[in-house]
Amino acid sequence: MIELKEGLVLYHGSYCVVENPDLQKCAVYKDFGQGFYLTTSKEQAKSFARLSAAKKRQQGERTEEFAYVSFFKLSDTDGLKTFVYETADAAWLHCIVAHRRKDAFVKVRNQMKPYDVISGKIANDDTNTTIMAYMGNVFGKMGSESADKVCIGLLIPERLKDQFCFRTVKALSKLKYLKSEKVSLE
Repeated sequence: MIELKEGLVLYHGSYCVVENPDLQKCAVYKDFGQGFYLTTSKEQAKSFARLSAAKKRQQGERTEEFAYVSFFKLSDTDGLKTFVYETADAAWLHCIVAHRRKDAFVKVRNQMKPYDVISGKIANDDTNTTIMAYMGNVFGKMGSESADKVCIGLLIPERLKDQFCFRTVKALSKLKYLKSEKVSLE
């Protein structure tokens, strides 16, 4: 897992340019909770931008032929309380499920509340089917060692990229907008 440090460039993919992230506009039930999500992978951000734009087009909210990747530079990490999931393990899986489903792993979700930034592997739309099956107890009882092992094995964690969830205004204040680039939807 890449360490958050001064000067690190992070990318955010969306159907629109994002210069000033607003936590109120961020979805609640995401992997590490409500927050502004970024990655060190420009390709991953492009992929998410295309997906985000496609969803908005399907909903009839957008007609543009482009999506956008916004670039941010981390000014510093002074005073930020961060939590890093180094690997896609059972603790990581439980955190993701805790934030996607409010009645699951409540203790884990509560333990994450004080953190300004949470980072770890991304459980994106490519992994969504597997995580949904896990939450439906398809691999055994959710939270059991055997179900955790099957789910993580199917996710192929070594192929998963990183994500950083900036969860507080304090965390967002450490990001400096650099620029945005258009991404073709084709």
